[in-house]
Amino acid sequence: MEDKMVKLIIDNIEVEVPLGTTVLDAAKKVGIDIPTLCYLSKINNVGACRVCVVEAEVDGKPVRGLPTSCTLKASEGMIVKTNTKKVLDARKINLELILSNHNNDCLSCNRNGDCELQALSAKFDCDVDHYKGDKTESIEDLSSVSIVRDPSKCILCRRCVSVCNNIQGIGALDVGERGFETMVGPALLNEIASSNCINCGQCVKVCPTGALSIKNDTDRFIEALNDPDKIVIVQTAPSVRVGLAEEFGMEVGTIATGKMVEALKRMGVSKVFDTNYTADLTIIEEAYEFIDRVKNNGKLPMFTSCCPS
Repeated sequence: MEDKMVKLIIDNIEVEVPLGTTVLDAAKKVGIDIPTLCYLSKINNVGACRVCVVEAEVDGKPVRGLPTSCTLKASEGMIVKTNTKKVLDARKINLELILSNHNNDCLSCNRNGDCELQALSAKFDCDVDHYKGDKTESIEDLSSVSIVRDPSKCILCRRCVSVCNNIQGIGALDVGERGFETMVGPALLNEIASSNCINCGQCVKVCPTGALSIKNDTDRFIEALNDPDKIVIVQTAPSVRVGLAEEFGMEVGTIATGKMVEALKRMGVSKVFDTNYTADLTIIEEAYEFIDRVKNNGKLPMFTSCCPS
């Protein structure tokens, strides 16, 4: 059965989409950009940040208030406007309200220059100090071996909660408290190290600010390099050489093993080992185990991992 289609007009452009499509996705179909902060396609459609608001009419009657385009469903004959003064003013106000309870020390933030809130604030010429007042008290959580949680930079977008619960299925993060005291974190807002977090890093990947970041051990590494009593050894996962190549502007998929090893040697690393060899051994052992299970009616399916650790 074919999907029922509806036609609507967005900024004087007619677009036809399946019934149930959001206005945000309908706008994308015709190349109209609507800014978002909390939105993650098919993962987090909660309208929490209210940056994607639009004006809309259905059957000649305006939709109440300024609805969020990430939650507003397209309907037959709907008329949407995404760039009116009312809409642009509302987006700016919403951004400035977010900034009013945000740690705005951007220059010392690890996401400086790569922050979605920072980029949108610049785009809308926001005044960081427009709405002055108290800020929610928070303490930086450094308990995890790999993830740093800084609630002072959290904008309550709930992206991390959605990816942790709905994609990873772990449930280590959720929303706690209410009103001005609302925070995102582990149960009872305890330290992340005491939660069931598996350090997968997906929450860090989707965070639009510096509220969640990877722990930086650069200083420890440099200290070790300069310690005459230590022999520094580096072992890299197969993905690292490809990731480094992308970071330095090489074509996606480029393998930069030689450059990576040479760079580490010049830094003073004594030995560089390649996890590729042990990864190959893992695949061989997995194959033997799989054949054994098939021949001897063992449990299936067989789940395996090739994690360097």
